[in-house]
Amino acid sequence: MPEGTNASGIWRVAVLGFDHMHAGDQLRLAAEHPSVELVGAWDDRPSRGRSVLAHLGLPEVLLYTDVDEMLQRASPQIVIVCSTTADHVRWVEYLASHPVHVVVEKPFASSLADADRMIAAMRDTGRTLTVNWPLAWYPPHRTTKRLVGEGVIGEVAEIHYYDGNRGPLKHAHDKREVATSEDVATKNASWWYQRAAGGGSLLDYLGYGVTLGTWFRDGELPSEVTAVTYIPPGLEVDEQSVVTAAYPGGLSTFQTRWGTFTDPWTIQSAPRCGFTVIGSEGVITSWDYAETITLHTAARPEGAPVAVDVLPAAERDHLGLLIDSLERDVPVAGPSSWGISRAGQQIADAAILSARLRRTVSLADVAAAQPLTVGTGR
Repeated sequence: MPEGTNASGIWRVAVLGFDHMHAGDQLRLAAEHPSVELVGAWDDRPSRGRSVLAHLGLPEVLLYTDVDEMLQRASPQIVIVCSTTADHVRWVEYLASHPVHVVVEKPFASSLADADRMIAAMRDTGRTLTVNWPLAWYPPHRTTKRLVGEGVIGEVAEIHYYDGNRGPLKHAHDKREVATSEDVATKNASWWYQRAAGGGSLLDYLGYGVTLGTWFRDGELPSEVTAVTYIPPGLEVDEQSVVTAAYPGGLSTFQTRWGTFTDPWTIQSAPRCGFTVIGSEGVITSWDYAETITLHTAARPEGAPVAVDVLPAAERDHLGLLIDSLERDVPVAGPSSWGISRAGQQIADAAILSARLRRTVSLADVAAAQPLTVGTGR
């Protein structure tokens, strides 16, 4: 049996940090996953952790007030990091000295330099570093990837992406609506609106688009990126971004928005959230949460609905993928791999630089802490 499993084949999982509202989602996933035992949780604000555990109906005994104690006493084999984006690098470097596999909640990092530090910390440990991109588990997008891989629409020429939500202060775990004031002071008090913590809609949502976009393109990167952001008065981070990426086959666009009219998980917004993938022989529209995608081909130029795939366990969530990869002793593949996620981070860094300089930048303009080849990673 591969190192890290126990005799029953059940994996011990802990969640570190509650800054990201997805921490509650990760606790629920671990608690309900048939191949997982949830063994611990930690947060630097214990009252926040207790509140989430109580809402989920999970025992408070799972909550530790000391992270070292959690790692020693709970003995997790997988730790899911749900800290602020800026703190991902600190926690991955800390966890690299412990016998655990590490998952970081999206986005990957605050910068390419931080992403490379995280990769360097984990790559020689024999353990795995992965990134959870929730959009990667949506059946329409995985169905799109399958059809693209089968050559149904020919060579991918363009990808157009629009995504976001009403704002990060509007919901908690389980997509529960939260009645929160949206005045400038309230926003600025949240890490989501703080530049140093890795806030802003661009970092929050662009990573989804360009990481899955790179996956759809089998790793192909753009040569140039142009970005414009909208930062409302009184804020220091953007609530909207428009990014154009130049590829050999044409231009692709990626838009992020905090402030959509509706949240796409309740009522699909307008513009719709998701992807349009344009190939040399057809087009696929793939909307978040949809039960069908639309496939346009020469035979059906008006578009035909295609039911989304029923996904196997290894493609339904990041724990399923990670556990399957570990038990088969193969590298994690797809958007969760550090290789594809790093490519997305490089594009995001180029967009941030472009918006700051107010000009187009070459992807080569984005400095890396160390050169790494885009690939699946471990």
